[in-house]
Amino acid sequence: MEAHDVVVIGAGLAGLRCAVRLAEAGRQVLVLEAEDAVGGRERTDLLDGFQLDRGFHVLNPAYPAVKRWVDLDTLGLQPFPVGVRVRRQNGIVELHHPLRHPIRGFGTLASGMVSIRDAAALLRWTLPAVARPRSVITGSDRSLQEGWDRVGLHGSVRTEVLEPFFAGVLADDRGDTSDAFARLLARMFAIGRPGLPAAGIGALPAQLAASAKDGGAQVRLRARVKRMTRRADRFDVDVTDGDTLRAEKVVVAVGPGATSDLSDLPRPATKGLQTWWFAATTAPTTSALISVDGRRNGPIVNTVVISNAAPRYAPAGSHLIQATCLLPDARTTHAEAIPRESEVRRQLGEIWNADVSSWRLLRRDDIPDALPAQLPPLRLTHPARLDNGLFIAGDYRDTASIQGALVSGDRVARAVLAG
Repeated sequence: MEAHDVVVIGAGLAGLRCAVRLAEAGRQVLVLEAEDAVGGRERTDLLDGFQLDRGFHVLNPAYPAVKRWVDLDTLGLQPFPVGVRVRRQNGIVELHHPLRHPIRGFGTLASGMVSIRDAAALLRWTLPAVARPRSVITGSDRSLQEGWDRVGLHGSVRTEVLEPFFAGVLADDRGDTSDAFARLLARMFAIGRPGLPAAGIGALPAQLAASAKDGGAQVRLRARVKRMTRRADRFDVDVTDGDTLRAEKVVVAVGPGATSDLSDLPRPATKGLQTWWFAATTAPTTSALISVDGRRNGPIVNTVVISNAAPRYAPAGSHLIQATCLLPDARTTHAEAIPRESEVRRQLGEIWNADVSSWRLLRRDDIPDALPAQLPPLRLTHPARLDNGLFIAGDYRDTASIQGALVSGDRVARAVLAG
């Protein structure tokens, strides 16, 4: 029977970071992944010359875990502009980060969209997270909606910019998410410049998998785990269409939707997102700003011309546009509530002020478990060990982000090494 020190189930970011740390410490590690490639929710597919991520992703280089454990130079990160394009009832306004784009920042102030009162309230909300993030983590928490109310943020900058923007970031259009978590994310947007790897978001887990292999770990694809059996001093891990493997310790690092299949933990609450990918011969804009609909006139929470920021996402002579919507919970919602292509195209035409009828639909990604629900009070860590020799990792055990997934994987690896 094939035996290993540690079997890691799941080759998402958490599982791969865990494997890297364990392999570097000299442990014999085997990573089992049910799919045909590593990455979990961080996947990139090639279709007709286009790079399509599984849903709309961005990688923020300001995340401490990314700075520490990711080679950004090798990824060739292509940043988006720091700002947002807003479709309003009376036209389009571009809001730019005043420190990153000082000249365009004057246009933000001159737009009339951000009043002095709103600007002051926004500073009260963001400044503690930027200057003293620990105070946000350790302080009292509430829902995002209550957090904005508390600082007096009520104007158009909230209703037309922040609410639709964070709806896409958090997969939450009701403001139920932890205010502390949202403020920490706002801090990352303030100090970082999110972008996309030149070869797609899938290049991030591919890099981690390569590092794990360089350290001596094995990564086995198309290896779905059927069950685990606890023995006196080991685990027997049964793999579909494969042999039974033996491991001294097991790390469960599957997505939140599959957690309860391999552990006694209840299924964590998640939020769903739906992303539409369109190809066009003419781009609706030369801007790479993310656009939101301040009118809230349809299902789209954000849209952007991906190829304006990351040219390799589209073949020569073509452009790639994504549109992301919130996906209702399929377990409790009728199919009629799921956004339809006709609705998406109508709203896209209004947001971009363009004829989108000729845009070719490449693919629609429905991701019901796109993000763990991050409800207040914010809890940054959960126990790494479930039982003697059994550990669990994932962004739902930390924070709903790339940062959270990497930190969780590393924390679990340290717990394994500690015995």
